[in-house]
Amino acid sequence: MLLLVRHGEATANAAGLLLGRTDVPLTDAGRAQAAALRARLGTVHRLVSSPLRRAIDTASALGLELPVEVDVRWIEVDYGAHEGQALAAVPAEVWQRWRADPAYRPPGGESLADVGRRVRSACEELFAGAGAGAGAGAGAGAATGADAGAAVDGAVVVVSHVSPIKAAVAWALGVGDEVAWQLHLSTGSVTRIAWGTTGPLVHTFNWTPELRPVPA
Repeated sequence: MLLLVRHGEATANAAGLLLGRTDVPLTDAGRAQAAALRARLGTVHRLVSSPLRRAIDTASALGLELPVEVDVRWIEVDYGAHEGQALAAVPAEVWQRWRADPAYRPPGGESLADVGRRVRSACEELFAGAGAGAGAGAGAGAATGADAGAAVDGAVVVVSHVSPIKAAVAWALGVGDEVAWQLHLSTGSVTRIAWGTTGPLVHTFNWTPELRPVPA
């Protein structure tokens, strides 16, 4: 089972800013969100994180007593020239282009299609073995075959961000990266993806202790 944890609330999230690669800390609320997830994760044998501080701090706050493996493929999308802007300050035409074209890349930034490619590679690698087929190219902190873990007993936790987690859901569903605009993902949430008889299977999306009962 692959458990995708969106980091807890960070200072820029609380301020309503477009937060991509800027390395900001968690708020007190964000740390509490992470701590609240620990009892809900079950048996975890591997912990992977984006290299950004808010993700690594969330991984530490989970209290799993596992080494944190950093994989750069799980980093947030690069918003380029729009990084750090208030959401309302981003021009309407930019939002329109983003929604209309997954390949749209803002000046100095990254497209949703770019995010999708690197996340698909990471997901395929994590599910390599146990009927999931071969993984795609190794990256930082990556493993292959049965050692990848998500296709065997126990769970792999990946602490990441809104865009990579939506890209992982798109991979699991076999749909295009544009589906990101139709998904809402809360800070401090868990999304569960398993390997079914024919491929990846989304078990839970955007679960938080505050929003839903504990899933069976």
